Amino acid sequence: MNPALIVVGADKGGVGKTTVSRLLIEYLTAHGSPPRAFDTEYPRGTLRRFHPDMTEVVDLTQTSDQMRIIDTLQEVGAKVSIVDIRAGRLGPTLRTLEDIGFLEAVRERQFTFCMFHILGPSVSSLEEIALVAPYVTNGNYFTVKNHVNDTTFFEWDPETYQSFFGDVKSAGEISIPKLNELAYEQVELAGVPFSTFVENRTAENKKAAYSFVLRGYVRNWLRQVEAELDRVKLLDVLSPPRKSRR
Repeated sequence: MNPALIVVGADKGGVGKTTVSRLLIEYLTAHGSPPRAFDTEYPRGTLRRFHPDMTEVVDLTQTSDQMRIIDTLQEVGAKVSIVDIRAGRLGPTLRTLEDIGFLEAVRERQFTFCMFHILGPSVSSLEEIALVAPYVTNGNYFTVKNHVNDTTFFEWDPETYQSFFGDVKSAGEISIPKLNELAYEQVELAGVPFSTFVENRTAENKKAAYSFVLRGYVRNWLRQVEAELDRVKLLDVLSPPRKSRR
């Protein structure tokens, strides 16, 4: 299994990038491959609030922090690294990966690269696809519609769809279902991973007093998300079967 880098991003803010990063962390951990994560909301770090034990806050404009991620991909125990890209930094980050030769190394199969592109509800989000396309020709490109906060997405007509997606080899389209508003709010207030909320535990692993009803909503939602990630065969993408030698 090659070391894998997952980039979660969108140039538009407020589309739920960190929510998707949190879900990927939980999914991989539940399947026996806990990742390490990098939160680029420097210096505050939203992702780190929920997963402090496996998340570092980095400033991707700094070469030293770029080195903390890329130079260690083959050295750490975790085989998957997730980078949650702050709004407005998706394009510059992809250009950096190209400039330092990472994307060339992906083409030579030294690394596995996945791009989770979180789309917004407006046509302007499609314009980001043209920006991303040149950088994902050798990676695994997933588009994500995040309905967690009841976002309504437009329907693309075939001509518009083809004009934006024609040159992009997509690994799959993922739909994150809506979560009950009160349940989502309570997880945010608790500041714990979704699965920890379901288990009725605090961040200090003590017994909590979360609502049974709200925990049920989150449990069912996580199962739906897991089914989506299973459907696009994410685990196979990150750890493809070895080709037999004859």
